[in-house]
Amino acid sequence: MLESGPRRVRIGVIGTGVTSQLLHLPILSERADVEVTAISDLDAVKGQAVAERFGVPRVLTDDELIAAEEIEGVVICAPSFLHESFAAACLEAGKHVLVERPLALSPGGARHLLEVARATGKGVVTGLSHRYQANVRALRSAIAEGALGEIGTARVTWLNRAVRRPRTGWRRRALESGGGALMDLGVPALDLALWVLGYPEMGRVAATTRGDGFDVEEEAHVHAVTRDGVAVTLTASWRLHAPADRHRLWVLGSEGSARLSPLSIYKQIGGRTVDITPRQPIPRGGEDHFTNGYRRLLDEFVRVVGGTAAAMPPTDQIGLMTLIEAAYESAHEGREVKLS
Repeated sequence: MLESGPRRVRIGVIGTGVTSQLLHLPILSERADVEVTAISDLDAVKGQAVAERFGVPRVLTDDELIAAEEIEGVVICAPSFLHESFAAACLEAGKHVLVERPLALSPGGARHLLEVARATGKGVVTGLSHRYQANVRALRSAIAEGALGEIGTARVTWLNRAVRRPRTGWRRRALESGGGALMDLGVPALDLALWVLGYPEMGRVAATTRGDGFDVEEEAHVHAVTRDGVAVTLTASWRLHAPADRHRLWVLGSEGSARLSPLSIYKQIGGRTVDITPRQPIPRGGEDHFTNGYRRLLDEFVRVVGGTAAAMPPTDQIGLMTLIEAAYESAHEGREVKLS
């Protein structure tokens, strides 16, 4: 008797932008345990072209995809201002969701989604792929094990190259984007820094933002301090003048320091500085850590949809969006803001 093989979970994708086309759809469409049942996009012509490219059988409207009974899980790659409403509708329709960052544009929005997920018994997975990268996980483990001693500061820079034709559309409209570089780049950058530190409680924040006359900021500078006195600083910008984007994280401790990326960890041992960087597994097919992080993220989501894993409620996103909200308040009012 022939074996039927693993059950194929049925997944829909809302939004066919860059992240969908370069990461979610290529990875999902090659899996034997996944059937990408349908996609949706506001641009129906674009949606049809993407569906043909990845062999997706149906192009639906957003509402049709959310209501489709056969779809068990939905990847939401729509514009940021739609994340909360689409995710809530999917959960209420009995579907698990993977939501690209930000989970919502406010701490209240993040809290709302957690409440809906709890009420419906469905899982929410956040699209923070760096958490699934082997190098990031190795750094988090080293910090948790005390390899760096007492942590003094984490400094993250997330700088994207300036482009000749500035970004247009919803990203430039504050009511739809929630903000500029701080919301777009600061969310993943601060999540990276806070996640490797174990998501400490934040105590206060001061921030400044700069723009070019548009509705949202082009760059942001944030200095936050945890309740235990650890400084967390961020510089995020859409206007780096350099050959390539530059994303870096430094963590400094009393007995060692670390950097991403590439990952390097140094520790003071016997009066000497010693390289204690753990050996990293080589990602599948030689792909980079970024793409491999998405592959592992989608592994997790498929397990949640298939019922073999439970999604951990992303409660830390309430704290993250509280910090982002307070940073905008600080920049607007020109003062330090304390977090309750």
